[in-house]
This record gives sequence, C-alpha cells and structure tokens, in this order.
Amino acid sequence: MRRFKRSEATLPPIILMTDTVRLPDPCAAARRLPPGSAVILRHYDDPGRAALARRLARICRQARVRLLIAGDWRLALAVGADGVHVPEWAARRGPIAWGGTPEKRPGFLVTAAAHSPAAMARAAHCGADAVLLSPVFPTASHPGAKSLGPLRFALWCHASRIPVYALGGIDAKTVRRLKGSGFAGVAAIGGLAGPPTTL
Repeated sequence: MRRFKRSEATLPPIILMTDTVRLPDPCAAARRLPPGSAVILRHYDDPGRAALARRLARICRQARVRLLIAGDWRLALAVGADGVHVPEWAARRGPIAWGGTPEKRPGFLVTAAAHSPAAMARAAHCGADAVLLSPVFPTASHPGAKSLGPLRFALWCHASRIPVYALGGIDAKTVRRLKGSGFAGVAAIGGLAGPPTTL
C-alpha cells in the first residue's frame, strides 16, 4: 500500500524536460504548457544556463507553470524557481544535493530521477516529493536502453512510497498504456516539444 506524505494534488500533472540536443531552446515549449504544469531545466553543460534559467523563470511565472532546476539548488534559489530536480547520482548524497530537506523550504518541490527500485527508495528516504522513473518506453534520448514497459512500471509504481512520474518514450499514444498503473503524472521531452498535444 502506498502512503504519500504530501498531497498529490500539489504536484504538476505534466513535466517538460529540457534537452540541449532535442530541445535546445525550451522557451516556446514552456509557453505551450497548460497552467499547473512544470519545466525541469537540465542543460547541464550549457554556458548560458543561468541566463536561460532566468528567461524560463519569467516565462513560467507568466504561464503559471512551475520551474525546477536540475542539479543546482543555488541556481534554483537565485532565479526564484519552484524547486529542484535531483539526478540519480546526486540523490546518493542525500538532502544536501538539494540544499537541505524540503521541510525547510515550504512549497519548494523536489523531484529525483530513478531507474531502479533502489533509487526510488533512496529518493523517498531523502525526502523527495516525487520520483521520475525511466525509461518506461523506448526513447530517443537513450537509444538502445532497455525500457521498463507498462507492467514493470506499474509494479514499481504501486510499490513506491512517493508519487511516480513516467518518463521515457511518453507521448499521447504510449501514455494510454499506463492506465491503472497509479502514476502521478508524465514527464517528456519529445512528447511535449512539438505542437500542443494532449497527454
């Protein structure tokens, strides 16, 4: 049985993941998101990352979309972002990876990446609000990577102590295969990068 310590109602149902190759300028895609969605700014090695974060922060505020900064809680605070996304490798460092515990920052959303039940448990133990589990389906971001598929995704989702987002190969067609899995929402790059779509 899943027992979540925070209400799923406060979580965005849709998360746009930025990508320097597939979505080098995420601003237009961020503007198309429905209110209540979120953007996770990755662009880890982009020399213009801070400027892009400031631009996205303005766009997201205007669009009523939440902005999370991946892997850099200092930048998140500097631009007034709504939270941080913690890569799986960084989650091993515990709450220090996002600047303390979420309880110390009311309303500050913390998501973590996971590719295994162990990583999901670690994210929950460290106080993350939700986990992005991937790859659920074959994805252009990681060609050839073994995907979970809907059955394994559902099993891991139901066993999770925190809400789970589906990431990897998510589009309007594949998301229908996740019905009944108990997922909290979806995260995508390609599925949200193009013209407006209904996920």
